[in-house]
Amino acid sequence: MFRIQFPAILEKVRDSALLVKKGLAPYERDSVVFDKVQYSFPLLAGLMWIAAQNNGKLNVLDFGGSLGSTFHQNKFFLNTLDYVRWCIVEQPDFVRTGIDSFSDDVLHFYYSIDDCFKENNIDIILLSSVLQYLESPFDILNHIKLKRIKYIIIDRTPFIKGRDRITIQKVHPKIYNASYPCWFFNKTKFLDSIIGDYDMIMEFNSLDEANIVSEFKGFLFEQNPGKKR
Repeated sequence: MFRIQFPAILEKVRDSALLVKKGLAPYERDSVVFDKVQYSFPLLAGLMWIAAQNNGKLNVLDFGGSLGSTFHQNKFFLNTLDYVRWCIVEQPDFVRTGIDSFSDDVLHFYYSIDDCFKENNIDIILLSSVLQYLESPFDILNHIKLKRIKYIIIDRTPFIKGRDRITIQKVHPKIYNASYPCWFFNKTKFLDSIIGDYDMIMEFNSLDEANIVSEFKGFLFEQNPGKKR
């Protein structure tokens, strides 16, 4: 990833996530603790739609999933399913912290996509607010397509008119002091890299916003049956 996590940032994310794990806070995102859960209902609908087709079971690879923010965000609904295995692939320091403090029968942490696939039969890969922070996002998408995962869910991803653009994102100092590169994608080019191998089931708006003209989108894709070879 482009993004370099400093120890102080990881510490703040860990402390906030522990509050959620212990039931002392309802929801955490990007180290910020909220007084109520902020749902992405299209994302949740996608997960439950997939589970409905899979006998109430979900095997999720949450790429860039921090210490389980999205899992805990949707835990109330996910707990109604017969089986959930939520695997997170993250940067090494996050994985070590996840294994030490957050891993359980449902949450599992891995250093790479390949490591995750060695131990799990993944049905879904979730890419939420992560592709824009990767140095080579289309290489990651190509790697994912080679894994023949049946479903891809993308959320909180920024798009602009014109060519792909690299920017510097500055985090609000009330959260933590940091800045890092961030892509804004051309939507046509982005979708062309996926559609063909996958069919788009749904496109939806995300709640994020930026101070440049852009839109944040999410998508649910299902593997094209003709591409399963």
